[in-house]
Amino acid sequence: MAARRPSRTGSSSQQPIFAPPPGRQPLAARMRPRTLDEVVGHDQLIGERGALRRAVERGRLGSILLWGPPGSGKTSLARVLADAVGAQLVTISAVMSGVAEVRALVVEARDRLALNGRQTILFIDEIHRFNKAQQDALLPHVEEGTVTLVGATTENPYFEVNSALLSRLRVYRLEPLTDRQVATVVRRALADEERGLAGGLGPAGGVSVGDEAFEHLVSLSAGDARQALNVLEGAVSIAEAEGSRDEQGHVVPRLAAVEAAAQQRVLSYDRAGDGHFDTVSAFIKSIRGNDPDAALYWLAAMIAAGEDPRFIARRLIISASEDVGLADPRALEIAVAAAQALDWVGLPEAQYALAQATVFLAATAKSNAAGRAYFAAMDDVLSHGSLPVPAHLRSSGPGRRNYRYPHDYSGDDVAQQYLPSELADRRYYFPGDEGAESKIRERFERLREARRDPPTRKRPVEGQTQGDPMATGSEGMRRRQANLRELADEERRDAGGE
Repeated sequence: MAARRPSRTGSSSQQPIFAPPPGRQPLAARMRPRTLDEVVGHDQLIGERGALRRAVERGRLGSILLWGPPGSGKTSLARVLADAVGAQLVTISAVMSGVAEVRALVVEARDRLALNGRQTILFIDEIHRFNKAQQDALLPHVEEGTVTLVGATTENPYFEVNSALLSRLRVYRLEPLTDRQVATVVRRALADEERGLAGGLGPAGGVSVGDEAFEHLVSLSAGDARQALNVLEGAVSIAEAEGSRDEQGHVVPRLAAVEAAAQQRVLSYDRAGDGHFDTVSAFIKSIRGNDPDAALYWLAAMIAAGEDPRFIARRLIISASEDVGLADPRALEIAVAAAQALDWVGLPEAQYALAQATVFLAATAKSNAAGRAYFAAMDDVLSHGSLPVPAHLRSSGPGRRNYRYPHDYSGDDVAQQYLPSELADRRYYFPGDEGAESKIRERFERLREARRDPPTRKRPVEGQTQGDPMATGSEGMRRRQANLRELADEERRDAGGE
């Protein structure tokens, strides 16, 4: 009889078969919470009136999706919830598992339920990495209740998880831990004699962290408890190796040790995920909101996190037209110049150009009138279809003789219809009253007032031709235009097979 392959599953109340001994586990793994009361943060979910706590008290947990940033406690919460309802916890990673493994685990879960009535919680980490087919494979088992699915994701599930699976899950968002909550986790690790640094798993004599080093450790974690514990463990190792101890014999990791362990501030930013979109959203909204200080902060956050500077330059160009527009036409020039400077000099020097453009866009006058007008016109195009060009505006045909050349009239303007007849009275562009656009508005007001009077032609200037200079400027130009028209007519005849 063939030997049975060891199970990959782990129990909610026991260590997995192949788990390393506590002394070989990282501090963050040893300090995972064991009960709901040990979980730090997320009071809206596991507090006295939290939805998950009430589900646990009823002894029945439905399929859920935990959405939150790294280090917010998704995996720990799944383990605690499974233990609280007495379910068997089976953990897989969407990065390393596929449909075949899911089906095998479902068979085990069905047998477990039939033989001893014990529910199985299937915890899938990084569930957004499953493709549509893999996600669809979960549907019948979740719907039938063969397994209770607990998914974890750092990405927006409404974009990354297909709607059929999402409709069978309750989505709970886990916010990053506050600095105070991270500090609680760190203090617990420093004081815990069983699993932390105060007992046999820590250095002899225990650990004492000064206020400056402690505050820096908490601050640089950016709400990530796992990262805080990893840096703490690294800083303690550095201090112990250097013999840094106080009079009581405690190992004392100082600020330099914390900085060395962290290497650099941990930035909560993913160029392909929510951090990317949230940060650039804050950047653009700060520019739109006339706050150069906030805009510079978000710019620096993106650059420090390794964002593609060309992406930032493109967003500046878009903002120059979308948010500044004709209130300050220089904005587009400066944004384009910053993008060109980036191409010419690259980082780090191009940070000056990006910062200059950011401050200018945030500080200058704003108007979205041009963009608003364009999309109103687009709406009419989509609603009415392709409307005919008025006869006097066409490039050929008898009606074009009725076109009036504006430069022949006083003020270089003359009233005539330019829109299709069905939209003759439609108006799209309403200039704002900020910056240079206020002058455009004043000019249009003067034009509207002048158009109430009959049009008057300009007085002829001796030696100067009237009308379009390309059409009437010289005999040579007239011959050229005639030749072009003849060539165009011939091409049309050829195209029509005449």
